Amino acid sequence: MATPIIMPKFGQMTEESAIVEWLKKEGDQVVKGDILFTVETDKSVMEVQCFEAGTLLKIAVQPGVSVPVQSTVGFLGQPGEAIPAVTALAPAPAPKPQEAGHAVPSAPPTTSPPAAAPAAKPAMAAPAIQQSTTPPIQSALFRISPRAAALARDCVIDPSRITGSGPCGRVVEKDVKAYLDAKGYRQLRISPAAKQLAAKEKLDILTISAAPGAVRITVADVERALAEKPKAMSKMRQIIAQRLTQSVVTAPHFYVTVEVDMTDLAKFRAQLKEQGAPYTVTDFISEAVVLTLKEFPEVNSSTDGKTTRWNSHVHLGVAVSLEQGLVVPVIRNADELSMAEVNARSKELADKARTGKLAPDEMSGSTFTISNMGMLDVENFTAIINPGESAILAVSSTLKKAAVREDKVVVRSIMKMTLSSDHRIIDGAMAARFVNAVKQKLENLELWKLLTA
Repeated sequence: MATPIIMPKFGQMTEESAIVEWLKKEGDQVVKGDILFTVETDKSVMEVQCFEAGTLLKIAVQPGVSVPVQSTVGFLGQPGEAIPAVTALAPAPAPKPQEAGHAVPSAPPTTSPPAAAPAAKPAMAAPAIQQSTTPPIQSALFRISPRAAALARDCVIDPSRITGSGPCGRVVEKDVKAYLDAKGYRQLRISPAAKQLAAKEKLDILTISAAPGAVRITVADVERALAEKPKAMSKMRQIIAQRLTQSVVTAPHFYVTVEVDMTDLAKFRAQLKEQGAPYTVTDFISEAVVLTLKEFPEVNSSTDGKTTRWNSHVHLGVAVSLEQGLVVPVIRNADELSMAEVNARSKELADKARTGKLAPDEMSGSTFTISNMGMLDVENFTAIINPGESAILAVSSTLKKAAVREDKVVVRSIMKMTLSSDHRIIDGAMAARFVNAVKQKLENLELWKLLTA
């Protein structure tokens, strides 16, 4: 009997994953350690190895299909072995209006909501077929005659927008003609190449407008409409949207902002750099945050609204922006690491993030997060708390500003920090004390001389 290939579970929060690419094809010989396929998880692409030698007998799940973890995605064994029956999964195709085998261009999504299904009848009620006055389900199907479908296809329009006058609401040829006349289709001027491209991409030509001042619809107009079509979000962006929406809805956010004078620390860091020390501004901020979290254990806690959980270690999340979205690698036990170790671990995780090689457990379990946009020339911003944490620190750019020192106006390098806090567990006074404690450490040059010695 063939051995099933199982979709692994990457991380505690992962419920389903999608295969990105099979690196082996059916019939290929594989050995232990070969990479069979790659999988898109919440925040990265992972490689799945083969744990025994054999032949890839069957691929049951094609690329692009999300399946629950622990599902069977293929079979490995020896040629001729029996393969259990498994329904091959594939991406669901967009529904196309059709009748009696006559296909028409698939329609763009309409804005009208789908008809509600009839309510279920109680078990003791008479049979629905005798009592229900709801029209049969079939009456809600889009119906179009072959001649009407051919005309709609030739004109490159979406016929599902047309109200049919035939039996059971069937769209007939005269309905299409009346619709074209009502929409002024005959007056449109469309280049043959534009019409051909719109047909190929299944766009409704009536939804495309010519450029201002132009007399006809061109390929450029169709390409613009094509660029504006809704596109499916990546798995990463879907997870980001889901989790941050959950955070905003469940955790009442409030914000405290302070200004940090980074002038002395910036000069000290420049001196360290000349000596070959690799420290970044984020390293100093990370160390200041870790030290302060030890003083304010409540900020290193989490709540579900009923109970509070204190974390005995600081697992520091440092947000990294990628082209496809935001990931938060986690520096585990940051409270036990030196600044040099924090620097090395940060670089390692950032490199893995940018190359898509972060493991799921390297992006989970953080107790506090820093989001640093200092390199993006922003004066101030607020961040959304990661689910499972009680606060996040948003760090802005260091900018030269006029400041008052000893009753004199001088130019200083100022950086703003904003702490987003979950008001269920952190009150305003505590948030203010915490963020000011981070500020005081960043402005304490003697502390950094000691920590980098």
